[in-house]
Amino acid sequence: MVGNKPSILIKPTLDTQFYIDYSWWDRSDEDLRTYLLSHVLPEQRDRLSVTEAGSVIDYIDPETGEVSQLDELRVAIRRAAEDPNFINPQTSLVDSVFRVFLANGNVPLSPRELAEKTGRSAGTILKTFSSSRIYKGIRPYTP
Repeated sequence: MVGNKPSILIKPTLDTQFYIDYSWWDRSDEDLRTYLLSHVLPEQRDRLSVTEAGSVIDYIDPETGEVSQLDELRVAIRRAAEDPNFINPQTSLVDSVFRVFLANGNVPLSPRELAEKTGRSAGTILKTFSSSRIYKGIRPYTP
């Protein structure tokens, strides 16, 4: 999902939606593939770390049966997201929120909605992601 650039005049609230702005990754010094690999199951991580980026395979959605072509890393993330322990209290707040967006296809969510999915405080989520620092590309979404 691609959103417009957020306005610096927006003061986020508990109802402001956030998402992963992948264009932030293009401008940052961090490597998106390396970070994404940290969110897959260890046995998948070992295999994917030595395979070429962009290798595409058929993925069958377990709920709909729909077949789509995804790169192997995206398939591994989807499989990891099916694990009930994908988002847990031991995962950092930033990683938990990032994982919510990985699991839901980067559909924008408010801090209230993110709190329900992460078990963290909506106020803490809002405070963290509305500061001047952008964590892992998570920022307010403006349609």
